[in-house]
Amino acid sequence: MAEKQSILGRIAQITKANINALLDKAEDPEKLLDQLVRDYTNEIAEAEQAVAQTIGNLRLAERDRDEDQQAATEWGAKAAAASKKADELRAAGNAAEADKMDNLAKVAITKQISFEKEVEEAAPIIASQTATVDKLKSGLNTMKMQLEELKSKRDSLVARSKTAATQTQVQQAVSKINIMDPTSDLGRFEEKVRRAEAMAAGQAELAGESESLEEQFAALDVSAADAEVAARLNALKNNG
Repeated sequence: MAEKQSILGRIAQITKANINALLDKAEDPEKLLDQLVRDYTNEIAEAEQAVAQTIGNLRLAERDRDEDQQAATEWGAKAAAASKKADELRAAGNAAEADKMDNLAKVAITKQISFEKEVEEAAPIIASQTATVDKLKSGLNTMKMQLEELKSKRDSLVARSKTAATQTQVQQAVSKINIMDPTSDLGRFEEKVRRAEAMAAGQAELAGESESLEEQFAALDVSAADAEVAARLNALKNNG
């Protein structure tokens, strides 16, 4: 009986466990859920063995009761047969043999009473064991349903946890990129590009001015050469 009470106590403890409260306190809900699934699965396996043993004991008790009932019926029939034979012998004037048959009838009746008492004493025990088996079966079914609920909740919570973690990572990544902030990396890079573009434009403009001066000096050199040619030509004509 103590073992049965222990089984019922363990089933009650598991079926009343507040999973949500456990999860609230857990640092790693996923690991806790996995551990709970393993614990529940092991507890259910042990409970099934215990329930099966209890059912087996009940069926043995019922079989013993049925055998005792059958034996009581058989001894009752033997007692009736012996008593009837005694009456027949006594009617035939054979008192000695009749007395023997009556004594056999008494022995059979004693046996019948003994087995009937066994049947009577077994009745409350079997009734109690039947009630215990019913409670154990009900508790076991509740454990199995709670295990399925736990597995379902485990999958849902793990999926939600991973989704939340992913969203958190995305939000953290987005928060690091603020294109409107001139002090951000992107703003500094844009400013660097603008300065590089300005430098290129300045160099191009300066290169253009340098080219213009060279062209002007080249034009001056051409004008000076022409003047010298004209002067010499004029000198030749004057000398002639």
